[in-house]
Amino acid sequence: MRILIVEDDREASSYLAKALGEAGHVVDVASDGMAGHELAQESTHDVLIVDRMLPRLDGLSLIARLRGEKNETPVLILSALGQVDDRVTGLRAGGDDYLTKPYAFSELLARVESLGRRKVTDPAESTIYRVGPLELNRLSHKLTRNGKEIVLQPREFRLLEYLMKHAGQVVTRTMLLENVWDYHFDPQTNVIDVHISRLRAKIDKGSDAPMLQTVRGSGYMIRDGAR
Repeated sequence: MRILIVEDDREASSYLAKALGEAGHVVDVASDGMAGHELAQESTHDVLIVDRMLPRLDGLSLIARLRGEKNETPVLILSALGQVDDRVTGLRAGGDDYLTKPYAFSELLARVESLGRRKVTDPAESTIYRVGPLELNRLSHKLTRNGKEIVLQPREFRLLEYLMKHAGQVVTRTMLLENVWDYHFDPQTNVIDVHISRLRAKIDKGSDAPMLQTVRGSGYMIRDGAR
């Protein structure tokens, strides 16, 4: 992918550009909002990584300007401002994802690559998600496996919907807390483990090829359990 980093901290942007380059991506860097806007206009990028506090044109204004110009390139907002209100403001301004500093590069990379895939085929446009024998209808809130309906509680449905939206990808606990529980739970809570256990019992019942898997030290993944 081709990624544009808009970050005024040169040390931080150099580290990030180097790490993304080592991960196989092509990286452009801008040190202020206006330069970032010009690069975003001149080149085709798969993902933008934008700091909120930028000289000349702040990050949220940059995003709003791009959206006003019909530039729909996915944006990951990277900021030291990490309160719930800060994140909500960033997402409402046109950001597609929000990650607070300090961050783990592995999580940033996973989020960037997820956004890059979304640009190609936006799963949000689909009303039905399919992974192996599972079919989830977002409109009717109906889940079936091999045509047999599985009844889920509302939170279980939201959890599975998010996992299926990111099928084949590792989804971290932080991502689940932010996107399924709306940031309202302490990261140390066991609420995710409880719901994952209940969900696994329902969708993998009687199967010797489990679809909902725990990736130790990283998070969870759902994928076709066929062998």
